[in-house]
Amino acid sequence: MNMSTGMKLLIGAGGVLLAWMLLPFWFVLLVLVGLPVAAYLMLDDSQRRRLKGHARRRSIDH
Repeated sequence: MNMSTGMKLLIGAGGVLLAWMLLPFWFVLLVLVGLPVAAYLMLDDSQRRRLKGHARRRSIDH
């Protein structure tokens, strides 16, 4: 099954909204900030350089 980017964003936003209503604010905020930070810290140096290069190219293009 191949989902479009819009559908992935819609599902993610729905999950965040549902979590925001059911869980305490601080816990949702911790998950929203903590998961991307933890994922970034798990990358090795070459993957971080590649990610930074990709972000740099995107900022130049737009």
